[in-house]
Amino acid sequence: MSDPLLTDRTGDTVVWTLNNPEARNPISEADTIDALEEAVTAVNRDPSVRVAILTGAGSAFSSGGNVKHMRDKEGMFGGSPAELRQGYRHGIQRLPKALYHCEIPTIAAVNGAAIGAGCDLAMMCDLRIASTTAQFAESFVKVGIIPGDGGAWLLPRAIGMARASEMAYTGEAIDAQTALEWGMISAVTEPEHLLTAAHELASRVSANPPHVLRMTKRLLREGQHQSLESILELSAAMQAVAHHTEDHHEAVGAMLERRAPQFSGR
Repeated sequence: MSDPLLTDRTGDTVVWTLNNPEARNPISEADTIDALEEAVTAVNRDPSVRVAILTGAGSAFSSGGNVKHMRDKEGMFGGSPAELRQGYRHGIQRLPKALYHCEIPTIAAVNGAAIGAGCDLAMMCDLRIASTTAQFAESFVKVGIIPGDGGAWLLPRAIGMARASEMAYTGEAIDAQTALEWGMISAVTEPEHLLTAAHELASRVSANPPHVLRMTKRLLREGQHQSLESILELSAAMQAVAHHTEDHHEAVGAMLERRAPQFSGR
């Protein structure tokens, strides 16, 4: 069998490619969940990696849950209600937790259909761009289930409650242009230019000090649920660390000397 996730690194950017194009890259299989979780763990431990791009092989980004497995009650969709609950908790729900705690910025390069949990997978990333062939659907109601992978938390934060409710209640797909207008994605490109655009965005991000990028991401994450006072305290502590990094001194020096900075990650 082929690897469920392909990993390719260029400089300080890693590309993760869901690699089951024949089935439109479902993410409910244990090997795919394991591979994505392991990929996040690897970049968290590697300070030389600054940005990750997530995309899909073939014509789809991800079809979400494997509907044939739902029909046949296989894998995480099998067993009693209690077993199904555990199947979700120890299966697909590991993905939002892993990507939420991914320490580096993540970019979803949505190359095609992002359906159900596939739509939510894109929302798990920090930044999103899409090709003109992309579609997004919070389509769980169409198969008689609810967003079991955190979509009820993720989607409203990406596009607001009213539009998230419309998507979740109707299950209908929106195209890339609508996703752009709704703020779900930040850019639309032709399919052949998608990965180039993703790498260009990654380079704009990775041009900055890597430790500061990781701390900034953590602050943004914490700001989603902590009070202003707590964020200010955390910001002060992180800022004290940032001021004593070599990269801070390099950034200030380069700005005053009007030259491009060279960051070392120290």
